[in-house]
Amino acid sequence: MAMDQMNQQMNQIMGNNGRFPLEEWFWEMPVCTRWWTTATVATSLLVQAKMLNPFQLFYSFRSVWVNSQYWRLLTTFLYFGPFSLDLLFHVYFMQRYCRLLEESSGRSAHFSWLLLYATTCLIVASPFVSMPFLAHSLSSTLVYIWSRRNPNVRLSFLGLLVFTAPYLPWVLMGFSLLQGAVPKDEIMGVIIGHVWYFFADVYPPLHGGQRPLDPPAFWRRLFEADVREETPIEVPPRQEQQQPPVPAL
Repeated sequence: MAMDQMNQQMNQIMGNNGRFPLEEWFWEMPVCTRWWTTATVATSLLVQAKMLNPFQLFYSFRSVWVNSQYWRLLTTFLYFGPFSLDLLFHVYFMQRYCRLLEESSGRSAHFSWLLLYATTCLIVASPFVSMPFLAHSLSSTLVYIWSRRNPNVRLSFLGLLVFTAPYLPWVLMGFSLLQGAVPKDEIMGVIIGHVWYFFADVYPPLHGGQRPLDPPAFWRRLFEADVREETPIEVPPRQEQQQPPVPAL
């Protein structure tokens, strides 16, 4: 009898799939969001444990292309800062909007191609704007694209300010200014995100459905078992009407 009660309690804790809530939350995330979030947390933990040094992680043109430290092309997008409350805030914010954007894209191939585009643009721009760590800018790029694709979603900022999703990047810029920081990361994210949004969402209907930023067939084969030469299906953004504001933060 006691054993049955214990089993029932464990089932309630672990849920119907036999997983703990945190484990279920992890595996419910789309694949790109899941591993970016994992790598981000792991990188900060390794820095906190002094197994890594932040100076080993940032992007430097000379370090990468002269000294062949190619790992910096990846680690610059994984480090948001030391393990702290601020890091948890950024990880939550990143995985939330990254997840929403990846789910709305419908296919991991399309979302991963977006990540490749954004990371390449940021790597090219980094030496000109003195941005060695690019994780914030990449996150801002994804937030901007998501906000433009969900114009009717209402958000609330710290429970004080209610606005629609397209204003989210500008609200974040204002928040950075209030903290005394120049929102350089957010500005780069908006510029790179707008170029993608224009050619992926605005340009095709005006030019016979041509989609210059869609992933090529070889890229889709890496993620999809069967790739047909056809116009990719676009999943329309979810329009949440007459819903209470969703907390942005």
